[in-house]
Amino acid sequence: MTRRPEARTRVGLIGLGVISKFYVAGFDRLPGLDLTAVCDLRPAALEPFQNVAKCYTGHAELLADAAVDAVVVNVPNDAHATVCRDALAAGVAVCVEKPLAIRVEDGRALAALAREKNVTLFTSFHRRYNSAVLRLLDDVLAAGSPLRSLTVRYLERIEEHAGSDRWYLDAERCGGGCVADNGPNAFDLVRLFLGDVDLAAADVVRDGPGTDRQASVDLRSKDGVTARVELDWAYDGEVKDVTAELEDGTRLYADMLDGHPEFKGSLWHEYVGVLTDFDTRLRGGQDASHDGLAALELVDAVYRAEGAGR
Repeated sequence: MTRRPEARTRVGLIGLGVISKFYVAGFDRLPGLDLTAVCDLRPAALEPFQNVAKCYTGHAELLADAAVDAVVVNVPNDAHATVCRDALAAGVAVCVEKPLAIRVEDGRALAALAREKNVTLFTSFHRRYNSAVLRLLDDVLAAGSPLRSLTVRYLERIEEHAGSDRWYLDAERCGGGCVADNGPNAFDLVRLFLGDVDLAAADVVRDGPGTDRQASVDLRSKDGVTARVELDWAYDGEVKDVTAELEDGTRLYADMLDGHPEFKGSLWHEYVGVLTDFDTRLRGGQDASHDGLAALELVDAVYRAEGAGR
């Protein structure tokens, strides 16, 4: 669905959990986007928006009444597929928080529906807009030596990062543990540098109730470049970084948290990047479903390699 270049994009925000404030701040910085509607099951969460946007307690009502060009889907992971499907079926473009869905079959169905309806389906991988990551990407591209290997670390204590969104701690609603939730961001960073990759090996550590809390995942590009992804939901502190090793032995590094001492401080500029890229793809009528589906396919491959199945 291609929009007139001069038109402002009318967007509805569905789900007002802990990440929603970064989207709202992004709208304030982007004059081409209008936050015209919000939706949340909790009436109290809608109160701050009563005088600035149309408010709804159901996404179906928003889609039927709000006359939006696009929606940002920021609901719990297990509701992604339903909300995205309804929006796409209504011809409304979608920017959905990662993961695209919690089941790879649902992700494939959403991508197919987006193509059928000629509607943009975009997954929000905010780390690919991190300033340190983008500098590293430029350095790797400018280097005189090819890339040999990549390491992405995504380490945190999930109880701290979940905040009031306690559904993250429910494996059924989250889709799993660190592989299902942090994995997509880390896998997408690998793909940003290497393009499409395949799973080479995976080592997953589960806690007593059976949730994956730690994982080491080895990936390989079509050109044979290797990548290691290290995930940890039980880490005492926070580490989010990327290390690139070149064929000549040079090591290049990006700390995604550097310069952002505030908790989740890097997300302020990253979500401006998310919304900017989404709007660009929407205006260009681009099929943007591949990145979200590729990350979900890797999540599924890790769980299948482990023998857990989905």
